[in-house]
Amino acid sequence: MSPDDKPLVWLQGEIKSPPFSSVARLEAGFLLRRLQRGDKISMPHSRPMPPIGRRCHELRIQDVDTTWRLVYRVDDDAVLILHIFAKKTPSTPKAVLDTCKLRLRGYDEATR
Repeated sequence: MSPDDKPLVWLQGEIKSPPFSSVARLEAGFLLRRLQRGDKISMPHSRPMPPIGRRCHELRIQDVDTTWRLVYRVDDDAVLILHIFAKKTPSTPKAVLDTCKLRLRGYDEATR
């Protein structure tokens, strides 16, 4: 890791095997490293999540039998990991959106 890389701040979850396969864990790690270095990632690996907030996105990790989503926000000084969940429906569940907003609010208030 370079001193110029942004740190990852985990507000929830972790990427471990199981439940992630080792291949999916490596893919998630590779994509997170790119975010730390300041790369912008677009579809099919990442898409914006405006219902959660500005600079919020979800990484899309395809595993053997599960599609994982990792919700994150890119700040000037860090990459915040808000939530990790298995995608089972076409739309993001409202509970996930609400949880991410709550975590961001708590983080923003604590870091002011």
